[in-house]
Amino acid sequence: MEIFLVACVALIASLLTFFSGFGLGTLLMPIIALFFPLPIAIAITAIVHFSNNLLKFFLLLKHCDTSILLRFGVPAVVFALLGAWSLELLSTWQWSFTYTLWGFTCKIVPLNVIIGLVIVLFLVVESSPTLRVPNAFKKLWLGGMLSGFFGGLSGHQGAFRSLFLTQNALSKEVFLATGVSIAVVVDLSRLSLYAKHWEMALSQWQMILVAIVSAFVGTFIGKHYLQKVSIEFIRLVVAWMLGSVAFLLIVGIL
Repeated sequence: MEIFLVACVALIASLLTFFSGFGLGTLLMPIIALFFPLPIAIAITAIVHFSNNLLKFFLLLKHCDTSILLRFGVPAVVFALLGAWSLELLSTWQWSFTYTLWGFTCKIVPLNVIIGLVIVLFLVVESSPTLRVPNAFKKLWLGGMLSGFFGGLSGHQGAFRSLFLTQNALSKEVFLATGVSIAVVVDLSRLSLYAKHWEMALSQWQMILVAIVSAFVGTFIGKHYLQKVSIEFIRLVVAWMLGSVAFLLIVGIL
C-alpha cells in the first residue's frame, strides 16, 4: 500500500513540477515520512529528486541559458552555505504548536510560518493588478541569494527560484531548462549531506525504484505536452504551487 501511495504522489508531483520548476521533494517527502524516520525519508526523497532532475536536465539541456545559470546559480551556492549556517543558529528556537488533523499530526514552527508568509508576500505583489512588480524581482543575483539562503535554511529553494525566473521574460523552455540546471547543482551539494543515511535509505531500494520510475513517467508526460502549453500557463502553475506550498507551511502540514 505504501509503495502504491508513493508511486501515485511521485507521478502527480513530477508532472506538476515539470511545469512549475519546484515541488517534487516538497510534496513527496511528507508521504515517505509516514513510513520511515525523517532523516531516512529526506535521504530517499533526495535520491528520487536528483534522479528526476537529472532526467529533466538531459531532456531540456539545449535550452539552458548559461549566462542566467551563472548569474543566478553562483549567488545561490554561496548563500546556501549562509542559510545552512543560520539554520544552526535557529536550531535552539524550540517553540512549536502541534495539533491533529484527520488522524495526522501537524506541527507549526516559526521558521516555516515565516517562509510561508514571505512566499505569500511575494506572490501578492507579483499577481496584484494594482501593484507593479518591483524591479528587484527581476534581479537574478538577488533571486539567487534568496533561493540559496532559503534552500540552505529549509530546503525550499525551488519556490524562490521559480518566482524570480518567471519575472525575467524567459521563454518556457529556457525557464524550465535553466531552473532544472540550477536544481541539479543544488541537489549534488545536498546529497553529500545525507551520506550517513545512504545505507538505510538504499535498503528501501524497491520504494526508491518505484518512486523514480513514477517520477520519470510524470516528467515524460510533461515533456510531451510542453509544446502545447504557453508561458502564461506555466506562470499560473507556478502561482498555484507557490500558494499551496505557502499554505501547507503555515498550517504545519509541511
